[in-house]
Amino acid sequence: MAYTRGIQARTTQVNDKPSGLLVPLTTPFDSATGDVAPVHLRDNARALLDRGVDGLVACGSTGEASLLDDGEYRHIVDWLRDVVPPDRWLIAGAGRESTRATIAACKVAGAAGADAVLVRSPSYYAPVLTAASLSRHFRQVADESPLPVFLYNMPKYTHVSLTDTLLASIADHPNIWGIKDSSGDLKNFAAYRDAVPDWTLFMGSGALFYAALELGAAGAIAAAGCFAAELTVEIGEAFAAGDRERAGATQEKLAPLHREIVGGYGVAGVKTAVDAVGLAGGPVRSPLSDLSAGDRERVHELVRRAGLCTS
Repeated sequence: MAYTRGIQARTTQVNDKPSGLLVPLTTPFDSATGDVAPVHLRDNARALLDRGVDGLVACGSTGEASLLDDGEYRHIVDWLRDVVPPDRWLIAGAGRESTRATIAACKVAGAAGADAVLVRSPSYYAPVLTAASLSRHFRQVADESPLPVFLYNMPKYTHVSLTDTLLASIADHPNIWGIKDSSGDLKNFAAYRDAVPDWTLFMGSGALFYAALELGAAGAIAAAGCFAAELTVEIGEAFAAGDRERAGATQEKLAPLHREIVGGYGVAGVKTAVDAVGLAGGPVRSPLSDLSAGDRERVHELVRRAGLCTS
């Protein structure tokens, strides 16, 4: 089977494989209606692209994917395709609880113009999922997806840890291109690198971006990029230029932002930080809760201290 990038015809192709910083966008909601706010979504996307990011990820964990309905998912990818130029990557989160639904989401993403999909493991039946069942699931998804597949290891939310042994068992599939590792464990990341040396690996923790580059990462898919794109881009650029000192110094600035805002407060913290830097964060969707006034002030303080705040 021959696999191609995307379904829609494009005049210019991005690089053969993604690399650098891909920002997992938040999903802005209208504060009055609770609906997805497409103008804010596209404005945020344009602003981040102007700041030098290499691509965007729609409808991932930071985008509150599990709280979106199917129609919203399709529209979000389509709205973003309008503003992401052909030389940048648009990846859509497509993980669902069943293999059938995941394949359907991959096809929707392809029809809406995404370049690749990011697929988490199913989570509801996590205690009874075996390595064999997960291997079968990912192979079937990759068989049927019209887009290249990147796996997504996010044990914090899925309660499933994708092992290096599992990855090695599916490494031969031509439509599985790589993985995003959000375990926060560099030993796990290194084990992935050894198990699937031909895959494209992305670090999911902004606090570990520099260390992951030293271990062979192609880049990062990091929520801190939603509000600290310049810092995150600088780490990658400095590393690529051989300036380890500057990369490390910039990583020291980014790490506390990731630890407290992304790791400590989650999506609500990221959206608060997005507001603080002059973009559209807005409310989270229930059952998530927005930050208290005190926590919001703490996020603003962290952003101000990093020199990113607009007010």
